[in-house]
Amino acid sequence: MILSDMDARPVLFMDSGIGSLPYGVFFHNANKDETLICAADRAHFPYGPKPREALIELLSVLTEKLIDRYNPKILALACNTASVSALKALREQFPRLPIVGTVPAVKPAVQASLTRRVGVLGTERTIEDPYIAELAARYGPDCEITGIAAPSLVEFVERRFALADSTERLLAVKPWVEKFREAGADAVVLGCTHFLLLLEEFKTAAGETMGVYDSLEGVSRRVESFLDAEGGKLRSRCGNRAPPVLAVSGEAPLEPYWTLLADFFGFSLGRI
Repeated sequence: MILSDMDARPVLFMDSGIGSLPYGVFFHNANKDETLICAADRAHFPYGPKPREALIELLSVLTEKLIDRYNPKILALACNTASVSALKALREQFPRLPIVGTVPAVKPAVQASLTRRVGVLGTERTIEDPYIAELAARYGPDCEITGIAAPSLVEFVERRFALADSTERLLAVKPWVEKFREAGADAVVLGCTHFLLLLEEFKTAAGETMGVYDSLEGVSRRVESFLDAEGGKLRSRCGNRAPPVLAVSGEAPLEPYWTLLADFFGFSLGRI
């Protein structure tokens, strides 16, 4: 077997915290032979309030560290904030590494909306970025977008997800859904990757009159397209069954919560 038939290098999903996990899990469920690493940049969480230039600088350094440590064959920025701020810069800096960005699912939301009012829930940086308005103008110019930044919900997911029961998670989601309902929206885009860990709670709170849209499948398909290019030369055919790795940044000892998170998702713990 030639080397190109057994490329066991990892596919790496990266976020400021645990937002890479829903994407990594979704991808891994359909690609069990691939080695998976989900990187959580604990040292710089959260990304949302940071200026664009600061994000580009820290993501440049972090990506270089990840390449040196893990030698990924594909990098997915499982973070809307990182994608809208730094995707272009990272692709220019690391031209030999395929890098997949995360695009908020505005297109299917505006196409499905009957009220022509769509809500987008995200971080400060994502909501403020003109990219959201550009997507809406491209795919639904007659659609009104209500963007809401929810940093407190990002914190909830990061600090409480693995500790909270379904009731607590639903209570955390309901106020945000009601804000969009009051605005007349019949479609809500989860524009922060952290929120996808609460996808079922969002769907429950939204009920049958409001659609909830995410980019899980789209990002996974894009990663798979790189794996399958040129006859699938980046595909692993080694029958890998090693557990995925949750790699965490920062020099301080890991808090016990990280062990709980890794166990919750069936990951082993690693460091950046």
